[in-house]
Amino acid sequence: MNMPRAAQPLLTAEVISVGSEITVGDTRDTNAGELARDLTKRGVQVLRLGAVPDDLAVVRAALEAAVSHADLVVTTGGLGPTPDDLTREAIAALVGEEPTIDPDLEAWLRDRFERRGMAFPEINLKQAWRIPSAEPLPNPNGSAPGWLVRLPHERVIVALPGPPVEMRAMWRDEAIPRLSRRGLGHEIVARTYRLHGIGESHAAELLGEALLRGRDPDVATYARVEAVDVRVASTGPGARQRVDEAAALVEARLGTYVWATGGTTWADAVSTALADRGWTLAFAEHGLGGALTTLLGGLDRVLRTESSAADRHPETFDLEEVAEAVRQGSGADVGLAVRAVPRGEDTAVTVTVRTPEGDRTERRLAFLGGPTGKSRAAMAAASVLLHALRESPNR
Repeated sequence: MNMPRAAQPLLTAEVISVGSEITVGDTRDTNAGELARDLTKRGVQVLRLGAVPDDLAVVRAALEAAVSHADLVVTTGGLGPTPDDLTREAIAALVGEEPTIDPDLEAWLRDRFERRGMAFPEINLKQAWRIPSAEPLPNPNGSAPGWLVRLPHERVIVALPGPPVEMRAMWRDEAIPRLSRRGLGHEIVARTYRLHGIGESHAAELLGEALLRGRDPDVATYARVEAVDVRVASTGPGARQRVDEAAALVEARLGTYVWATGGTTWADAVSTALADRGWTLAFAEHGLGGALTTLLGGLDRVLRTESSAADRHPETFDLEEVAEAVRQGSGADVGLAVRAVPRGEDTAVTVTVRTPEGDRTERRLAFLGGPTGKSRAAMAAASVLLHALRESPNR
């Protein structure tokens, strides 16, 4: 007896955002990025994100192109009741099926309006449409059911509503369980290094073209607000070994710039370093506009923060005295004092850290001035603090 062949897992995807309000710039599309992040975490390679206007021919063409090379196509938007909501029509045209009103969906829709004491607009019957190859996806937060459409050659289209609260719940509670039963993605092994004191282009230069252009594992650099990230990722058999080997090269070439891994923030890293020593922190920032307080001020181990604009002669006061004063005044174990002043088009930063085991003072130049320079000055201060905590002789 021949057993049916198991379907191949869905390993590649495209996300299409439907709506002229997106393509003309009136609405910011957050759905595509959220879906792409979730798919990536599940071991699905996202090939492309796109947005199309409310034009039947354009939506259909986008779907046709997507299903020609992606296992899974996810659309958001275009499921409303009005004539310019065209996602259902485009999918129906693509698969050559005629939409009809599903009695169960119609009853569900009418009940939603009746329970609110509202007359049912007949235009909403469009939201009860169904084609034979589509499985309706319930929408507890709106009036637009989604579709999960199974195509030939094991391809799948998932049509989700546009409002994020509706999209998110339907994707999480309805689409993902069905796709997981079908087979979604494969195990992904990933490691992220967070760098400070180096730009993305310099990091890429040190990593080398051969490493960055390799297909498996994938090694990529990203310029984030808090750091330059280097992500090493692989999937399938042997993924962990391949990631370990590539990660060893990253550490060898960039290890001196690594201050954290994964999604660790500066606040996370400082909090952990303080907890490792059993210490508390107090700090004073001058000329940073509160940037350091924003970066670190919410930590349980921060006993006191002081923030002020730089005075008329900011280089006349002694940072060591300020660090000691804020430390003594709060009873903290560690005192941190930071001063930032404009230096041409950039920002000069001086940082003093006073711990029970000694002092550390460093001067840095933060790229650019204004709010960006102040934010980078705060990260420079956090970097100096981390080194002082981690390199303490009694660790």
